[in-house]
Amino acid sequence: MIENNYNKDLERKIDLYINGGLSRDEVDDLWAELVQNEYYLDYMKTVVNVKAVIDRQKTAKPASRVYKLKTYMKYVSAAAVLIVAGVIGIVNYNGSNNLGIEPVADIGLDVVRSADGVSDDVTNEVIKKAIQLATSGNVEEAMSLLKEELNTTEKPKEVAEIALSLGSIQYNYGEYESALESFNLIIKQEGIDNLTLEKGYWFLGNTYFQLDRLEFAEEAFQNAYDLNGAYSRIAKTYVEALKKVAS
Repeated sequence: MIENNYNKDLERKIDLYINGGLSRDEVDDLWAELVQNEYYLDYMKTVVNVKAVIDRQKTAKPASRVYKLKTYMKYVSAAAVLIVAGVIGIVNYNGSNNLGIEPVADIGLDVVRSADGVSDDVTNEVIKKAIQLATSGNVEEAMSLLKEELNTTEKPKEVAEIALSLGSIQYNYGEYESALESFNLIIKQEGIDNLTLEKGYWFLGNTYFQLDRLEFAEEAFQNAYDLNGAYSRIAKTYVEALKKVAS
């Protein structure tokens, strides 16, 4: 009975999120649950896919662009993601490796259906432009734009936000060594908020994981866990799994 109530509650949260009814903190908490629950992660994908079909049937106007499923999944991970509020990319728990965990498949861009296709949470115009470029397939141009912007700013908060965006795009593009540089740049910034710092460590750990540098991955995940924020629970899972490999 308790399990049923829990499932209903999780479904309610998913429905609220799809319809924009959750706060940023609530979205973070939701994704912390979803990445550890394969059934409801698949349920989320199904709901989004159905929503995409319904939206496509409702309108064919150019101003109301309908994104393909992959982009919709990035919309679904919107506050779980890249660029501003982002939190967690989708983790594939298919048991295909000995660890029982895998690095996130990709880091979703903060994409929603709006006038310019970018979440209102994104206030930096350069980042907003980079998201638009990346989601339209102009990945190299998006990365170049962000690199140029990094060279013109010294404010820690702006550096961290731009590096988070750049690192996320590099990660999704398979440029893991470059992504390491970007995510390391985030954690070197002084005075940034804990959530941004936590994202830096979380995505840094996943990047090391992609490169099979497990000792460094464990250290980054441990740092994310120690911050005791939105990624704490999932980071702990990764730390424990990697410790078993090392022992």
